[in-house]
Parts: sequence; structure tokens; C-alpha cells
Amino acid sequence: MAWNLNGELIESCSCISHCPCWFGVKELMKMDKGWCDNTLLFRVSTGSKDGVDLRGTTVVFASDFPGPTFLDGNATARLHVDESASDDQRSKLDAIFQGQVGGPMEIIGGLVSKWLPSNYCKIDIDDDGDKLTAKVGDVGEIRSEVLKNDLGDAMTLKHAGFALAFQFDDAEMKIAPSGTRWSDPEMPRSYETHSGARAPWQWAVS
Repeated sequence: MAWNLNGELIESCSCISHCPCWFGVKELMKMDKGWCDNTLLFRVSTGSKDGVDLRGTTVVFASDFPGPTFLDGNATARLHVDESASDDQRSKLDAIFQGQVGGPMEIIGGLVSKWLPSNYCKIDIDDDGDKLTAKVGDVGEIRSEVLKNDLGDAMTLKHAGFALAFQFDDAEMKIAPSGTRWSDPEMPRSYETHSGARAPWQWAVS
């Protein structure tokens, strides 16, 4: 059952401002539309499970939470895995990112009532450091751009509850003027948004 993964998370959600879930406090986690759709793009740098090398794989966790808070659960979710992953890699990634084998995604997976079948599709990523665009099959496009202050410094969120759940301390805040767009016909709703976050992560389960 032991596994480990290192990589980068790019988060985007339908809330008008940055996702209130980052605060990790239930009283502050009310969704500003009364519901929340989100995408979590995981770019795996290194890692393995049961002897299967998972380096270089890409997974998107897409979900719909009916609200009024993230912790109320009852979500519908689907994984989108880059088509370049082998059958062995796909089965390991499905287990990890559905939270079946421990780790941070076990917390998220525990809030999902309905898992749609995983989608194995082409995920194209264009990343120049400050700006990232990820095209995920025919269901959506994730856009992320570093949010900077008047001095040109990247704005960061430190020691937030949601970040600790994902086992990292700091996240760069993001805003994309042209926005993320997501439309999966089997999900409860489609959405567009401009805000998000980006951070490195390291997971290990023994």
C-alpha cells in the first residue's frame, strides 16, 4: 500500500473571490454562490506506488459541492487523467486521487457521494512560470496567473487550514483575467472563474 508523490497543485474554483475553503474554518467556508465547483490540477514530478513509476503524470480532480459549505460534502466528482499514462499508472492514480489508499485525498474523497467514471484524455499544459494554461480534453481549460502586489511581488497565503490538509505551508495566489472554463455534461453544472492558487506538495504513505 506504500506510495509517495511529489508535484505541484494548481487550484481553481467557482467562487468569485479566492476559495474560502483555504481558511479551514467552517464559519468562513460558506460558498459565495451557495455551491462550489472546482478543479485541482496535480502535476506529478516524481513518485511511485507498488513499484509503478508515476513520474510525469497529470491528474485533474473536478468536483461539484452543492453547499452551503465544503464540509457539508455530498459532492459529485470525476478524475481526468492524461492519456499518456499507462494502464498500470491509471489504476494507481485513480486509487490515490480518489482517496482509496490514504493521504490527503482521503479527506477530500470522504466528502464525495458520487464518483463519475475517470476520463482518460489529452491534457495539454502551457506554463511560462507566471502564467499557466491547461486544456483538459473537451471539458475545460484551466488558467492560472500569479497575483502580484503593486511592488510586483507574488501574493502568498501562509499556514492556511486547507493548505495544511494538502501538506504544504505556502500557496501563491492566482488570478486569470481570461478565466478558467469548465463544462462536463455529466456534472451538475458548468462554471467560469478567475481566481485560484498554486503550490508544491509532497505526499507519502507507508
